[in-house]
Amino acid sequence: MPPVAASERFDPHLYLHPQTLSRLSTMELRAKMIVEGVMAGQHRSPYTGVSVEFAQHRPYVAGDDIRHLDWKVYARTDKLQVKQYQQETTLDLVLLVDSSGSMRFGSRLFSDASGSARDVAPDGRPNWSKFDHATATAAAMAYITINQGDRVGLAVYADELRAMVERSARKSSWKQIVDALATHPIDCETDILRAIDQTLAKISNKCLIVIISDFFEDPEHIRSAFAKVKHRGHDLIALQVLDQAELSFEFEDPAAFEGLESEATIRIDPRALRKAYLESINNHIDLVSHHARSFGFDHKVVSTHKWLGPTLAKFVARRNAASTLRGS
Repeated sequence: MPPVAASERFDPHLYLHPQTLSRLSTMELRAKMIVEGVMAGQHRSPYTGVSVEFAQHRPYVAGDDIRHLDWKVYARTDKLQVKQYQQETTLDLVLLVDSSGSMRFGSRLFSDASGSARDVAPDGRPNWSKFDHATATAAAMAYITINQGDRVGLAVYADELRAMVERSARKSSWKQIVDALATHPIDCETDILRAIDQTLAKISNKCLIVIISDFFEDPEHIRSAFAKVKHRGHDLIALQVLDQAELSFEFEDPAAFEGLESEATIRIDPRALRKAYLESINNHIDLVSHHARSFGFDHKVVSTHKWLGPTLAKFVARRNAASTLRGS
């Protein structure tokens, strides 16, 4: 992948308002799973050792470090018991952002969605696309993760991986991530299975994987991709980014509808198809959600017409509350 030209780089301030960044800095993203890591952090590890969070007692055996004996238990029971602790480790977050052709669609004005003074995107588009919203979401989640001292990496994909940033907790890696998000959507179909295979081949430890996509793909391919992630022991969040026009289909006049992933252009009367379309899109959303939840993963529909900050804050807070209840 050639380096991104400076003139084409993603400007985070066009996508993330300073107030949004300020709000994100107070969020904390947790993994539901027991994560593995090598640096000090705030997420439970399956390995017991010396740390700050008490886990349980076990009987003393010859060779144990006597510094870990619980003398209060010995005084009460006359039995030697060793304290065990949960190690605190880092969360590794891997962001997968869909850059296929369908992600180019958008019906919201760029200036309204970005909160900036610009009327058009850097490449001249007047509308805020699903890919714009996905890149803003990815940049926000990367910001949260790095801010809490954890590692984050990025993979931009369509029919295959198109750009990658290795996982890192360095502050400078956020700039690498937002630069990589300058990748423009391409006119081709999504291949989530291939992207997942390529991504998992580069991961050796347990991670939280976040897929940001419209998930306009064969539901069975989506289910198989989720199954591969589950089989490897990772946690996953599926953020389904959809434009409000796709959710409501409030088109009135007959028009030519152009496919964005090499499909043919057809002329239709949207009023005649609205009921069938809404039933189809809602069934597809329900199926994506069902596949995610069947593996214990989270799924959320993210509308491009809603401000990112409150949406993400509400989702992260609910997820963290659920994680706390599961761990109690």
